[in-house]
Amino acid sequence: MDTMIRGTAFGSEVRFLAAYSKDTVEEARRIHGTTPVCTAALGRLLTAGAMMGALYKNDGDLLTLKVDGSGPIRQLTVSADTAGHVRGLMYDPLVELPLKENGHLDVGGAIGAGTLTVIRDQGLKEPYSGTTPLVSGELGDDITYYFAASEQTPSSVGLGVLVDRDLSVAHAGGFIIQLLPHASEATLDALEEALSKVRSVTDYFTREASPEYMMREILGDIKKEDSIELSYKCTCDRERVVKALLSLGRSELESLIAENRPVTLHCDFCNKDYSFEIDEIKEML
Repeated sequence: MDTMIRGTAFGSEVRFLAAYSKDTVEEARRIHGTTPVCTAALGRLLTAGAMMGALYKNDGDLLTLKVDGSGPIRQLTVSADTAGHVRGLMYDPLVELPLKENGHLDVGGAIGAGTLTVIRDQGLKEPYSGTTPLVSGELGDDITYYFAASEQTPSSVGLGVLVDRDLSVAHAGGFIIQLLPHASEATLDALEEALSKVRSVTDYFTREASPEYMMREILGDIKKEDSIELSYKCTCDRERVVKALLSLGRSELESLIAENRPVTLHCDFCNKDYSFEIDEIKEML
């Protein structure tokens, strides 16, 4: 079961979120048929979205992460709520690139230069939106920069996806570590020292597939506050699709009936098709 934990460290002067998201990322890979580098890119953003969504308190708050890059993937979008449910899509899930010199997947090359946009919908008249440039395309660094530049929150973000030889997801997860406003200089120095020794996220999971283990390895003594189950969950259903059809208006539905063609609508997040026969469209009228 995929899990995310929240907690504090360094005498409650540092807060963290950490996630193990193997099954969630594997479900995304299965749905979208991604190549390894695309699995890694989408998996990292899904994990980040789940953790960032959990930073908000109100049920019903929604978070959207959108990456627009100059690389062959071109665009990634992830949507998350506060309860650990995420979904995502990408412009081209079939991109293939050579491995980097260190043998790692070239996520930065697949995404390229561009922007990261974070949209927080808290049920207000206008959602909050912040856009920052991508600093590496590897996503962890990019979200770290977003927190510093857009939210003025000193943070460290680590994300990782390990793809197995059969192209399935072997491990996936990540962390967000943030310095709280009341933190002392001594805590800042100690945290910088701890972060300087951090290995790749998936290295921790090959030892123990546990976000709590990873945080103890990085931060030492931690105080775990709660945990949330993660899952890939699309919000589409037949009722929502019917409402979308109804929103076209009477004249448009009458035109569909006149053409005598069944209608099929497709959800890009989960790759489901919703088909409606002519008699069903007549009932909508």
